[in-house]
Amino acid sequence: MSCSERLRRVLAVALPVQDILERRVEDAQVPPWCEQRGWTPFLRSLSDAQLREAEAHGLAQLLPTFPEAPPDLRELGREITDVTALAPIEGHTALGAEALRSVRLRKRAQLSGLLAAVAGMAEAAERIVDVGAGSGHFTRLSAELYERDNLGLEHNPARVATAQQRSDGSRARFLAVDAREALALSERDLAIGLHACGELGDRLVAAVGHAGCDLALVSCCLQKISTPTRTPLAFGLELRREHLGLTNLTAQPQGVEASIEVTIAARETRYALGLLLRARGVELEPGAEMSGINRRRANAGLADVAKRALELRGLQPATDGELRRHLAVAAEHYALIRRLSLPRSMLARLVEVLVSLDRAAHLEQRGLEVRVGRLFERAISPRNIGIFASRSGLRLPAA
Repeated sequence: MSCSERLRRVLAVALPVQDILERRVEDAQVPPWCEQRGWTPFLRSLSDAQLREAEAHGLAQLLPTFPEAPPDLRELGREITDVTALAPIEGHTALGAEALRSVRLRKRAQLSGLLAAVAGMAEAAERIVDVGAGSGHFTRLSAELYERDNLGLEHNPARVATAQQRSDGSRARFLAVDAREALALSERDLAIGLHACGELGDRLVAAVGHAGCDLALVSCCLQKISTPTRTPLAFGLELRREHLGLTNLTAQPQGVEASIEVTIAARETRYALGLLLRARGVELEPGAEMSGINRRRANAGLADVAKRALELRGLQPATDGELRRHLAVAAEHYALIRRLSLPRSMLARLVEVLVSLDRAAHLEQRGLEVRVGRLFERAISPRNIGIFASRSGLRLPAA
């Protein structure tokens, strides 16, 4: 099945539920899409234990175990599971301890998997171009492993300087450049994007399609775009930044940065903060309660994050009574919000796969052979969809 055909299958599931995608659950009011489909009684009836399981493993996975689930909701879960299933791309490259001395454990596994996946393309490349090179680990390691000239493009000059210092003596060099604005590739390049965020991933795909070179892309943070919406490269849906941000809501028992319990408690704190600020007369867009504040600060609780939020707006500190009142309301409201949000959260992977297949279909239209698969397990990174493209299918990784 071609990537275009797979994309049409995903669209066939996504189009009938666009109304769910459009309306996020922001308060304790039942959204029209939920009421109209008759899903509200079932979602309200979920026990705390069932809710935690659904948030940890995804509602789509658990619906077959809920005999009381509405048939159309169960069917939607089955369809999403079916069209988002990706074959694993196997491979592991052994890396020496010295080479990984400054690399975090989770990043080591990502580097090992990607280096193994691109081996065939790297051997045929004249140059490897790492777009969004960050600290330069992949650029440095692939230069040593494949003995090719490697160019790392990174917009942060400080990171470029550090990466170049680490790579002295190798065939890796780094340039400080915003690849979203200028990205020139040649036909014999292998372009790499390990967690290329937002529109950088689209720019990279477009540049590869123009040059006809090889590509390995693992995208991330799809919502990081400079325009209000993302226009498809091949065909599909025009998605707003809010829709793309949904893809970060990955159901898993253990978060990348904290446990699911800590993550949910932080979200409840943010909801309580929004209640407090609105009660003080602050007009807020959805999600704007943490504007100017590191989102991790919500882990410290409402008192801490409210102090900073009110300071930023020139408002008086919150009283103990205010904090208790809004925490109590948040606990009641957020329990319902969590339940009502489950069907929309099911669409997160659907949107992520849709964007990936749109990029893949664009490359197919340019005459490249493309493989899309799951590069590593979610425990290593929930952003794990790999897009591999080449003029020669023989160079693509096995799935």
